[in-house]
Amino acid sequence: MRRYQKILVGVDGSTESNYTFDQACEFAIDQGAKLFIVTVIDTKSFATIERFDRQIVKRAEEQGKQTLENYKQQALDKGVEEVETILDFGSPKVRITRYIAPKYEIDLIMAGATGANKVERIVIGSVSEAIVRQATCDVLIVRRK
Repeated sequence: MRRYQKILVGVDGSTESNYTFDQACEFAIDQGAKLFIVTVIDTKSFATIERFDRQIVKRAEEQGKQTLENYKQQALDKGVEEVETILDFGSPKVRITRYIAPKYEIDLIMAGATGANKVERIVIGSVSEAIVRQATCDVLIVRRK
């Protein structure tokens, strides 16, 4: 079996992403891999709000940084030896596959089977589906039991 050196997991605070994060930690420990924890703040949700209140974007960034630090500490507490956090802005589907994974030379992306609400999955597809279709590295989809 191939050994992975750099594993990326996206987190958004959902139950699904928390489960995927736990699995990614176990897998990183098993593989002796560095774990990259990423949060991508979807800027399209701020498109109209930003015109009125730029502080909302700043608060989202601060909250994202704090969330990532909490996940990083959890990973270290679980026994993951190397952890790096990444906060980015834009479409998670695009940023993860086209920019983040290549930049950090990720060789495995772990993603939850679902996360988007039902309407979003029907209309634009899930982030996981986009990652499977667009990633240039291996992808492991984690499904909760």
